[in-house]
Amino acid sequence: MSDSAPLLAGAGGLLTEGSQSTHAGRKALLLTRDSETKEFCALAETMGIEIVEIIEQRGKANPRTHLGSGRLASIHDDLSMQPSGHIWTGVDLALIHANLLPRQIVELTDALGIEVWDRVRLLLELFTRHASSVEARTQVRIARLTADRNILRELTRRETSGERLGWGAGGTTGWNAVLETVAAEITSLRRKRDRGVLAVRERQRQRSASGARTVGFAGYTNAGKSSLFQLLTNKPVLVEDKVFSTLETTVGRMEKSPRVLLIDTIGFIDAVPASLLDAFRATLDESLECDLLLLIIDASDSVVEVERRFATSRRELMERSEARTAQPLEVVLTKSDRCSDSHLAAVLTTIESLGHDKPIICSAKSGEGINSLRQRILTQLHGPCRTFQLFHPVEQNKPPIAALESAVRKEMMVLERSIEDYGIELQGWIGEAEWQRLLLEFPDRIKLRPTDVSEA
Repeated sequence: MSDSAPLLAGAGGLLTEGSQSTHAGRKALLLTRDSETKEFCALAETMGIEIVEIIEQRGKANPRTHLGSGRLASIHDDLSMQPSGHIWTGVDLALIHANLLPRQIVELTDALGIEVWDRVRLLLELFTRHASSVEARTQVRIARLTADRNILRELTRRETSGERLGWGAGGTTGWNAVLETVAAEITSLRRKRDRGVLAVRERQRQRSASGARTVGFAGYTNAGKSSLFQLLTNKPVLVEDKVFSTLETTVGRMEKSPRVLLIDTIGFIDAVPASLLDAFRATLDESLECDLLLLIIDASDSVVEVERRFATSRRELMERSEARTAQPLEVVLTKSDRCSDSHLAAVLTTIESLGHDKPIICSAKSGEGINSLRQRILTQLHGPCRTFQLFHPVEQNKPPIAALESAVRKEMMVLERSIEDYGIELQGWIGEAEWQRLLLEFPDRIKLRPTDVSEA
């Protein structure tokens, strides 16, 4: 390991003697050229990292070190000569609020003498911490090793360029051997991921063959997707008020609704390189390739943040699916319990100005709007709510009306039920294929109410 440019844990997944697997309690400096650091600080807070000071430098970014050499030298000196009890005591990490080039990361490590993370490397550490399934760990490992390889190439370039004994005698260094090992592991992991992609495709095929309809949850990280998913499915999932608490796909059946599956997955975040999201291709595709897509927006954010996060989410959706224009999309405003009426009205105006009328307003905490959300989902998937008439059997050998009702309830979501002279009346939603199947099985026992037939 080169003393002048050590490859530390923050550079990716390669381990060294000084690397750390947990970062809670660490102290860091935040170096930035952008005055808006709230989201970046939230990422660090999720990791348990304490940012002791934010150092901002204006002007044009230095192509070698991003920040100016004078400012970096000053920070290095202050870190080296700080008195006991100083606010910087214990600082061993520099967070850079930018997506840096490999050369810049290595140069900054040299200049500051402490571990350096840019925005991508902070996300990689966060992903590593939250990855729990085999699929998620595989995807995160690919992303980390890809980042490692870029750093290693820069270190190899350093070792094999410049003045050396003999013309062109760079030769092969130890870094080359490490690069080969990393490349081999990335290839192996990608094969493993591709097998997972095939498994995802097979699951999607089986769902389609069974007549199941799928609803994908998409949106900015920490928008409240998992909370809504848990409320609609009654399936326990990890729900935390932290960014990227969900990294893998979770599928659950919507309560009281046969064959409607909800899919929760990783959220979006601004300014993430495509190469990083590509590692999560299979996870994203399973959620986005669905019959209906819900774009979840946190209504409690400021109007400016709502517009920015909406634009980021919509851009990512358009880039990751060629069929986006033909796929139904509903905008859902969550966390309405945290909003005043005036703020909610301003958010609604903003969303409508972006081309999405009548977004659904709801709160997973208070339950407000959840029934409206459920009804909107079913209407998009199965058409309007209709009323069905179930008749008593005329012949003795026919199934009783209780058995008929049980068969119907397996295929539809019932909103209301009433007992009539002729039998039972059920109001609710049912898919066209399921309806035709019931008509074939019980041709004289089940009908649409005449008013619904004329409306259809």
